Amino acid sequence: MIEEPETSSRRRGGVSPDSILHSGSEGEFTAEDLVLASGRDVNPENLAWAQRRMAEKGDRAALDELLP
Repeated sequence: MIEEPETSSRRRGGVSPDSILHSGSEGEFTAEDLVLASGRDVNPENLAWAQRRMAEKGDRAALDELLP
């Protein structure tokens, strides 16, 4: 049987442990990350939207608005 890594959510009954959850904009991110965080499909139109939003609001603020 193959063991899953400690970071697997299966280790805690289907609940991801806090140590592997990430929210906010603590690291580097791209316009593609902003599109995904918004729940949109990654396509040229949505990437352009994300780039405009990051330019208008600032990178961190644009992502922080979308994440809990």
